[in-house]
Amino acid sequence: MKRYFGLIVLIAGIVLAAVMSYRSASAKAVAAQREADFTRLQKDYLERVGWLRTNPDEASYRQEVAPFFKAYFEDVTEYRNRYKLGKEFDAYLEELDKRAEKDDRAQDKKAFYEYTRKVFDQMREGRYKPQWSATDKGMRLDVLSSDVVMVLNKPQVRLQLVLWGAQREERQDGKVKKMVTSASFKTQWKLTDEKGKLIGEMSGEDPSMKIDFPERFIAEFPPQMVLGHYDMDLVPSEVKKMEITFNVSSRSSTGGDAAASYVWKLDVPSGWRLGAGEKWEGAEVSERPEEEIDPSKAAQKK
Repeated sequence: MKRYFGLIVLIAGIVLAAVMSYRSASAKAVAAQREADFTRLQKDYLERVGWLRTNPDEASYRQEVAPFFKAYFEDVTEYRNRYKLGKEFDAYLEELDKRAEKDDRAQDKKAFYEYTRKVFDQMREGRYKPQWSATDKGMRLDVLSSDVVMVLNKPQVRLQLVLWGAQREERQDGKVKKMVTSASFKTQWKLTDEKGKLIGEMSGEDPSMKIDFPERFIAEFPPQMVLGHYDMDLVPSEVKKMEITFNVSSRSSTGGDAAASYVWKLDVPSGWRLGAGEKWEGAEVSERPEEEIDPSKAAQKK
C-alpha cells in the first residue's frame, strides 16, 4: 500500500490543481461577463438619455424624468441581483474603511460619497424633481433645490446643481484609468427691485463640492453628470427679482467647445431676503451709469 501512497498523493495534487484552475477560470469568466453586462447597461442608458438632455419643453421633461430613471434603475436592480451584488451601493465605503487608517483624506472622501449618494437616492426612489431646468448645447442644467442652510453659523441659500452631458474622456496612465470631465462654470446673479432697478450683482466660478465623475463613488450612478452647489448669501430686503445666468463651458476630446448659457429668472422668495435694516455683508460699492441702474431713466432720455 505504501508504494501506491506517492501515486495517490500525486493524483490528488493533480485533481486539486485542476479544480483550482477551473474555479479561477470560471471566476474570470463571470467577472468578464459582469463587466460586459455593466458596459451594456451604461450603453443602453446613453442611447436613451439624448432626448431627455435636449428636450426644450421643461414641462414635458419634468413628466418624463421620473419614468426614465425608473426604467434605468430597474435595469440596475436586475443587473445587481444577477451577480448577487446586494442592495446597499456602498462598495466604495467598504473599500474606504479598509484603508481608512492609511488615508488621511478618508473623511473628506466619505463626505463626497454621501453627497453623491443623496442625489443618487433621489433618482432611484423617484424623488428627483428639479426646481428649475433648462437645456443648451446638448447639456441640461437642473437646479435641484434651493434650501436655506446654515454655513458656519450663517444662513445661506444652497442652490443644488446637476449638469447632464458634459464632455469627458477616459485616460490610461499605466494600469490606472482616469475619467477627465470638462465642465467649467461662470455664474452671475443680477438683483433688482419690483420695477427693475438694479440693487446688486454677484458672480461665482465653479460650484462647491463639484463632483465631475459620480461613478467614482457609486458605479451605477447615471453616467455623464456633474454635481455641485452654490451657497448664496441672503440678499437685501428690497430685492424682489433675481436673474441667474449659468455659463458652462465643456471641451470635447476632439477640440470642439460647447459654451452653454442658462438664464433663470425668478421672484425672490421671502426666505432668501434679509430683514429690513439688516446689512448685506461683504458687499462692494461700484459706480454705474444711472440708466444702467434704473431702466426707467434710460427710457426718459429717449
